[in-house]
Amino acid sequence: MSFDELPLVLRVKDVLPVLGVCSNTVYELIRCGRLRSIRVGRQLRILRKDLEAFLRQEAQTEFPTDLK
Repeated sequence: MSFDELPLVLRVKDVLPVLGVCSNTVYELIRCGRLRSIRVGRQLRILRKDLEAFLRQEAQTEFPTDLK
């Protein structure tokens, strides 16, 4: 499945294979504000665009382009 085929709104368990982490890590990323989420009742949902923004931000953090 490609990234574009992911649903617009993901559950935490849907994000696990994309990031390759466990659910505790996803909840921690949400708790500390690094990954945006919305609450639907008692459940957390992550918008695909927010997951994409998180991945872009992490890629820039991990591999800075302005190395000198």
